[in-house]
Amino acid sequence: MKRSLALIATAALVAGCGGGGGPTASEPGTNGSPAKVTLEMWHLSTSDPMKTIMANWAKEFEARHPHVTIKATVLENEAYKSKLTTLTQSGKAPDIFATWGGGVLKQQIDAELVKDLSADVAPVLGTFTKASLSAYQFDGKTYGLPYDIGMVGFWYNKKLFEQAGITQPPATWTAFLDAVGKLKAAGTTPIALAGKEKWPGHYYWTYLAMRIAGLPALQQAAVDKNFDTPDFVTAGRQLKALVDLQPFQKGFLGAGYSTPDGQAASVANGKAAMELMGQWAPSVQNDAGKGLGEDLAFFPFPAVDGGKGTVTEALGGGGGLAVGADAPAEAVEFLKYVTQMDVHSKSTAAGGTLPVLQGEESAVKDPNLKAVSESLSGATGFQLYLDQAYPPAVGAEINDSVAQLIAGTKTPEQVVRSITEVAQSE
Repeated sequence: MKRSLALIATAALVAGCGGGGGPTASEPGTNGSPAKVTLEMWHLSTSDPMKTIMANWAKEFEARHPHVTIKATVLENEAYKSKLTTLTQSGKAPDIFATWGGGVLKQQIDAELVKDLSADVAPVLGTFTKASLSAYQFDGKTYGLPYDIGMVGFWYNKKLFEQAGITQPPATWTAFLDAVGKLKAAGTTPIALAGKEKWPGHYYWTYLAMRIAGLPALQQAAVDKNFDTPDFVTAGRQLKALVDLQPFQKGFLGAGYSTPDGQAASVANGKAAMELMGQWAPSVQNDAGKGLGEDLAFFPFPAVDGGKGTVTEALGGGGGLAVGADAPAEAVEFLKYVTQMDVHSKSTAAGGTLPVLQGEESAVKDPNLKAVSESLSGATGFQLYLDQAYPPAVGAEINDSVAQLIAGTKTPEQVVRSITEVAQSE
């Protein structure tokens, strides 16, 4: 079976890269016992509670299947993307691997690296919410199962907002820019940003594009391969208006996300008033810094006056698990095990995941995650992260160009032209 990812950037294969490509099996056991199987599982849950939950899922599955050993590779976000891309370019995939779905998963499917789960999971598909499954289904077939879903929004320090005279979260972009000014006047850094890692910055441009151009425009751009439109330019200009206020922490261009001096820690330690981040933000803040406790709260990305989008349209995604094309049957059984109600709801109750199963909403206990869950339940539209929704090269260009806009080395017009050029070359 031919497997290559020619559509993904032709980066050089890193020598000695570990990974899947099928089970490691011993001779069949005696007395008819199953052959021993080692499953290679790659994921990016580096912070608790999901780090521990993932480890426990593996231990529980091994206990129920004594012939199975699960070998986990756990990597931070960018390192995970890089290593997985390198492995898939060699024509291999781990037996079980974390995926955001969307355009990246589709290319892996087209390269025949991912198992079609449709028949195996057909009996359980009805237990999932429609939104949680959507990123993993193509042409009526299912290639992964979700274990988490969420959305990006602003996590903020209520105490710092109050000290700046901000009585309620801003509901419009104009009010948001005004709040940034008030925070600066109060001597507070308004926003923490991991400029070094690029992907956190793309949330701003994406949300502004959603609010100004509307979700159909983002979907149509993927078809037309054209981002050079007035609304997308305006999104960049509004982001530049924010950047011109100098809202970010000192040294943000070199800052990481989860490092001790990075974006999450800056908010967690009270050095910045807010960050635009996904539902995992509270756990990463607690892991990277002191944590804000009851001073932490959440609000959706504001509406833009005159825009075609609405504040009830969410940017987000979640965590899913896919299975390599050559993986043994036990890999599929693992996905089914961790997404059954009695197992998965424990992770939701622990604050590690949000509901992906119908009727699971009551398991959410954490007040911050309840706020995200409520926003999602009332969402009138949903957009997968652009660096996952679009083909990898397009997503990477969005991240790179937006990072350059934020750094002041690219104009809003240059951003959309660069993204369009890459899209049309795919």
